[in-house]
Amino acid sequence: MISWLQISEGQQSVFLLEKRLRRFHGMSKKELVLRAIRGEAVERIPVGFWLHYVTQEEKELGLDNPAVLEKSIKGHQHYVEEISPDFVKIMSDGFFRYPSALYSREITSIQELKDIQPIGEHHPWIEKQIEVVKEIRSHFHEEIASFYNIFSPISYLKRWFRTDHSRGDQVIADFIKEDPETLAHVLDVIAEDIAILSRRLIQEAGVEGIYFSTQQIQDERVTDEEYRKIIEPSSIAVLEAANEAGGINILHICGFEGASNEVELFKDYPAQVINWATHHEGISLAEGRKLFGNRAVLGGFVNGKKGLLYQGERATIEQETRRLVAEAGSRGLILGADCTVPDDFQLERLDWVRQAAVL
Repeated sequence: MISWLQISEGQQSVFLLEKRLRRFHGMSKKELVLRAIRGEAVERIPVGFWLHYVTQEEKELGLDNPAVLEKSIKGHQHYVEEISPDFVKIMSDGFFRYPSALYSREITSIQELKDIQPIGEHHPWIEKQIEVVKEIRSHFHEEIASFYNIFSPISYLKRWFRTDHSRGDQVIADFIKEDPETLAHVLDVIAEDIAILSRRLIQEAGVEGIYFSTQQIQDERVTDEEYRKIIEPSSIAVLEAANEAGGINILHICGFEGASNEVELFKDYPAQVINWATHHEGISLAEGRKLFGNRAVLGGFVNGKKGLLYQGERATIEQETRRLVAEAGSRGLILGADCTVPDDFQLERLDWVRQAAVL
C-alpha cells in the first residue's frame, strides 16, 4: 500500500490529542478550526496538509470517467480514517477543466471566445462535484470542517492553454494585449458558473467554505494595473458569492518555484483566511498577518520534496513548529504548507507538527 496510507506506531498520540481537545470545553475539531479562524483562544494550533489522489492526467477527466471520481472519493476516505485530520481540504480532482464547448487547443485569438455562454447551474460538471463532495463528507467519522478547492476564473481559463512547456500565462498575456475587454467578459462568464458552484457547495454539500486558488499571470507584460482591472473582478465575484452563501473561505495565493506573486496585490480580497508561499514569496506568517489586516493565516511550511516538512527529522520539524507559533502568535493561526504536499507524503509528519503545536 502506498506510503500516504500507512499508519505509524505513533498514531496513538493522535487519540491522546483528541482526548485532550475534548476536555477543552468539549471542543470538536470543527470548533477548534473555527475558533482559530475567528482569532479566539485555542488549546492547540490546528494543523492541515493535503495531497492529490489521482494522476496529473486524471485531474481533468472526472466528468466522463466515474473511476477517477471513485478514486478521489476513496483517497479522501483513507486520508480521514488514517490521520483523523483537524480539517479537510476536499480536492477537486477530476474537475480541473471548466467544460465550455468553445474551448480548443487551436484558439489563437480571444475573439474566438467572445460568444461564450455560462454552462448553467445544473450542468453535469457542477452536479457531479456536488455529489462527490457529499459522498466524501458522508465518510467523516467526527465533526470536522471542510473546504472545497475552487480555482479562480483566470486559472480555469489558463488551464486550457497549458502545454508540456507552458502553463498558459503567455497566451493570457497575449489576450490582454489583444482585447482586454473581451477577456474580462470571458472571465465574467466563467465566474458566474464558479459562483453558482461555490454557493451550492456551501449550502447543499455542507462544506464550511471554499479554498480559492489564484495566481498572478506569470508574464512580465501584464502590469498590476491590468491585473486589477481585467482579471481581479471575476475573482472577487466568486469570493463574494461564497461569502453571501455563508462560507468561511480561504484565499490561496499559489506560489512555487517558477511562479511568484506580489502578495500585496491580493490584500483586499474578501476571504477570512489567507494562505501563501511564505518562503518562496519571502513574507512570513507574522508579516502576512499585518498585510492582510490581522485576518487568520494558514501555512508556514514549504510543501515540496526539498523542504523540511517532507524530508526533515522529527525533532527539527517540531522545533520549526514551535518557532512558527512563537513568531506568528497563537491566535488566528493554522499551520500548514505553501500548497499541496507530494503524493507520497508520510502523514505521520502531520502528527509531528500537531503534537508540537499544543500550547
